[in-house]
Amino acid sequence: MNGAPSIRTQDLAVGYGGTPVVSDLNIEFPGGKLSMIVGGSGCGKSTVIKHILQLHTPISGKIFIGGHDTSSMPPRQARCIRQRSGVLFQDGALLGSLRLKDNVALPLREHTRLKEAQVMEIVRDRLEMVGLDHAMDLFPNELSGGMRKRAGLARALVMDPRMLFCDEPTSGLDPIMSAELDQLLLEMMRRFDMTMVVVTHDLASMRSLADHVVILGEGHCLYEGSIDDLEKTQDPYLRHFLDRKTEERDAPRLTLPPLDPSMFKDDCSALLGDTTLRKDER
Repeated sequence: MNGAPSIRTQDLAVGYGGTPVVSDLNIEFPGGKLSMIVGGSGCGKSTVIKHILQLHTPISGKIFIGGHDTSSMPPRQARCIRQRSGVLFQDGALLGSLRLKDNVALPLREHTRLKEAQVMEIVRDRLEMVGLDHAMDLFPNELSGGMRKRAGLARALVMDPRMLFCDEPTSGLDPIMSAELDQLLLEMMRRFDMTMVVVTHDLASMRSLADHVVILGEGHCLYEGSIDDLEKTQDPYLRHFLDRKTEERDAPRLTLPPLDPSMFKDDCSALLGDTTLRKDER
């Protein structure tokens, strides 16, 4: 598997407990490109990534990485595939008992024969890359949410992976930090020869980053292709998703009346001197 490998699925069905979340999945993430998996909550985006990483066994179908069929791969080869994969988890997934430098050093200490001085040299380089070399001795609970994301990215890149998987990298971040992380991912693509797969529901990130887009929904793949072709689609479901429009509802969402104030243990209106009447009391 030389260079940045492509990732391809064949008639793939994935889920939990034998119940599929996504079925009939025949998609390909091009080697050396930044692909994004997009869709609503619970559509199977992260589930697909977990199966590509061999954390779960597919219900049916196959996954090919750089031409290798992962379903029939010997354990040592499978370990090599995982070793060449970096993962940025939603919350950074840092170990709270370890300082930042030791969190980032963990893969190198586990999988290489490098001496400690060499490990620390690489750790410092990766942390400097994401702007955190000043925080090497801090613990995860001393970092902001954005810093933890960047630290997780540094750890994901410490082994020079040929594939990088990012699960909701901008979730929980403010717009400025989200834009900075997007820019950081683009810089990583330029520096490293790798295939990047990003799971997101952030349409702004999709439009600014993606070379290739896969949209999941209704239990299967609804779209695969370029961002330019996606923007031109007239498919009703995809247009609702891209334009952030919800379906019109005829029935009210709330069907029960407001709680009767006399049911509360404290008479807050009396205690607070509240003389404002609710709409139903006017």
